[in-house]
Amino acid sequence: MRRYSGDEIDEMAAVLKADGVLSVPTDTVYGVCARMLSQKAQDNLRHVKNRPLTKAFPIMCADLSQVETICEVDETSRKIMQAFMPGPLTVILKKKKEVPSFVNGGMDTLAIRLATSKELAALIKAVGEPLYMTSANQSSQPVCTNLDEIEQQCPLLDGMMEGSVSFGQASTIVDCTKKDLPILRQGPLTKDQILSVLK
Repeated sequence: MRRYSGDEIDEMAAVLKADGVLSVPTDTVYGVCARMLSQKAQDNLRHVKNRPLTKAFPIMCADLSQVETICEVDETSRKIMQAFMPGPLTVILKKKKEVPSFVNGGMDTLAIRLATSKELAALIKAVGEPLYMTSANQSSQPVCTNLDEIEQQCPLLDGMMEGSVSFGQASTIVDCTKKDLPILRQGPLTKDQILSVLK
């Protein structure tokens, strides 16, 4: 399986534009990604991971301005994203009506992350749309911790970006569509840290 260096952005973007699936390092865990606006790319990603149709994928955007093209961003969610993203945080936001329903199984929300490295931001911009981004593993199995494990668990991948991860723990998920900002998954960031930027 081909392993790309972080500066081979155009080559990796070409794979994704052709509905391929790549493994990439994020700040929390290794991820696998595919382009957001293609049903075929999503199907390919599900096939790589054996992920059930009932589970929607998180979305990774290059920057806040790209988030605003697909989601409703209010003052609270903007403050949280500006304080902690890029970083080990996923925010749940209302999806804009123009985003196709297949992207998230017909739900009215999206789970959003911001690119956690300059290489990932450059890759998303080169593809020209946000990416589905989920952990590198078979569905319901432990997250892979290195490229050899990923290649063994996800042999149907179209390639891998080299690099390392730091937290080794999945991101904190906060639901910004609800006033009390419930934490849906505890990760490196705590609710107290998140609320501190809103005072």
